[in-house]
Amino acid sequence: VDPSHATGKRNLIRAMARAAVACGADGLMIETHCQPHLSISDAEQAISPDDLALIAADARLLFESLKGLDET
Repeated sequence: VDPSHATGKRNLIRAMARAAVACGADGLMIETHCQPHLSISDAEQAISPDDLALIAADARLLFESLKGLDET
């Protein structure tokens, strides 16, 4: 799932990424830039590496929490 392009707004990417993982997405593609506001391409939907780390932590926690639920 590509929450960057799906929303087009950096403030929605984290929530969209969580939703994608909760729905069973196998992976996330997220536009990241060291200075998102200066990105030449897609500046409105780019996030910082720190934000990416938060999203990765969210995804890991959600995945671990949901793992095995579909087997019951």
